Amino acid sequence: MALFEAIGLRKRFGGVEALRGVDLAVRPAEVLGLMGDNGAGKSTLIKIICGAYRPDAGELRMDGEPVSFRNPRDAVDRGVSVVFQDLGLVDTRDVATNVFLGREPHRRGLVDARRMRREAREVLDTLRIHISSVRLPVGGLSGGQRQSIAIARAVHEGGRLVLLDEPTAALGPEQQRNVLDLIGDLRSQGKSVVMVSHNVDHVLAVADRVAVMRGGVVAGVREISETTAAEIVGLILGDTASSLLTDVPTRPE
Repeated sequence: MALFEAIGLRKRFGGVEALRGVDLAVRPAEVLGLMGDNGAGKSTLIKIICGAYRPDAGELRMDGEPVSFRNPRDAVDRGVSVVFQDLGLVDTRDVATNVFLGREPHRRGLVDARRMRREAREVLDTLRIHISSVRLPVGGLSGGQRQSIAIARAVHEGGRLVLLDEPTAALGPEQQRNVLDLIGDLRSQGKSVVMVSHNVDHVLAVADRVAVMRGGVVAGVREISETTAAEIVGLILGDTASSLLTDVPTRPE
């Protein structure tokens, strides 16, 4: 049984139909790459899955049961967490506070900072995120560390399904590798991950399957072990692909 399913999703913004009947399933403990050109519908789909948008038509299911998310809090309560490109971190606050952002525990009417520091350290250690102190201000950390903290927050929220919007964008090669390793660790711990990306190499490196959107529909879903970069690019570009694919390397054996 799929952990999550989107069935026949439609969404219109004025005269633009962003989603035109999207079907997508996410398996338990898998990384699903979500690719497509700009305007393909990826962001709209992610925002519906996390409760930021409501679909005009279609159905969402978790563990085979229909669900309806009125807002992102509803999605978090059902185990769906999201990390957008802006990360949503507060640079002037420390690591522990950012892991708990918006869900700070209280004790005797005051924020329980000791508990936040303890649990933040526990989730960082579990995810093998190397931050020397949870008291460090987030604004002084590297891009890769900031991305990792945002992912840690999503996991700490109880995310069984973690949505990552371009998690390796604007990072250097070493930081990209660290984030990809972290995504693999999430899978090994039983989490499911949907990774929106424009980087075919990153999807091939860490995903189990890839779903390609084009024109508001899912153009194809492929097992990573059975596809190539050329085929994925062909799905992304559609009819315009044939003249371009000769320059796209196939996936090495």
